[in-house]
Amino acid sequence: MFKHLSVVCAALLALAACTSHDQAGVTPPAAMTSSPAAQVESTPVAPGTTAPASSSAPAPAQTTVASNASPPAPFVDTGKWVEGKNYFLIDPPQPTGHPGEIEVTEVFSYVCPACNAFHGTVDRIASNLPAGAVMNYVPASFRPDENWPMYQRAFYAAQALGLVDKTHDAMFDAAWKSGELATYNLQTGMPKPRSAWPTIDDAAKFYAKYGVSAQEFLAVANSFAVNTKMKRADDLVKAYGVDATPTIVIDGKYRFTVASAGGYPQAFELTQWLVSKEAAGK
Repeated sequence: MFKHLSVVCAALLALAACTSHDQAGVTPPAAMTSSPAAQVESTPVAPGTTAPASSSAPAPAQTTVASNASPPAPFVDTGKWVEGKNYFLIDPPQPTGHPGEIEVTEVFSYVCPACNAFHGTVDRIASNLPAGAVMNYVPASFRPDENWPMYQRAFYAAQALGLVDKTHDAMFDAAWKSGELATYNLQTGMPKPRSAWPTIDDAAKFYAKYGVSAQEFLAVANSFAVNTKMKRADDLVKAYGVDATPTIVIDGKYRFTVASAGGYPQAFELTQWLVSKEAAGK
């Protein structure tokens, strides 16, 4: 019986989604669901308030991973993927940082357990993009009750210093494997007391292993440029209508979650389909 419960708990954690901080002041923990196929965008995975859409057009705030050289697959609409159920229009569409290319963006947080579980699929998505498509990452900060703004700041400092390609996977490991930068207690699965949260100084020590001094990292992390990028990211997340992580956004026009897609393999397939749809101008 105990073994069975352990397997069930592991499956639930892998399908968890982290939702936005409730604007009424309640701070619900990240929820867990065992049935992503049954979830749709109008039924969030966990309690939370949908981020309001922004009427402005904030500049994209992300990093890029090079794509493959193969052309996009021909677009074929078999009726499998349904707008409003599996994926959702972003209205108005948001500008991207790569005109002439198709952006595939993950809205994520290093400390989001669902993002950690989805990370291997995102790596697969990034490595299988066709020519003319690029992978981007926008770190969310809408769970300050779980220390998300610190990880957002660390990401943009690392981006400014040219470290993200070397450290992106390692940051997930530091938060969820070694515990070096863990906000969660890795034994209980619950957030640590605020006094035990990792700080930007702790992040600086981590990034110092990748060729920059802790002092240099902190100077960049606390700079006006990084503050601006953080603000732009927050605006973009709202404009996308994102209220849960991880969320995948295609070229500023479409968004979906693992739940709305139906699972990890389906999220990979839906990404490819939406990229081919966008490439075909459909």
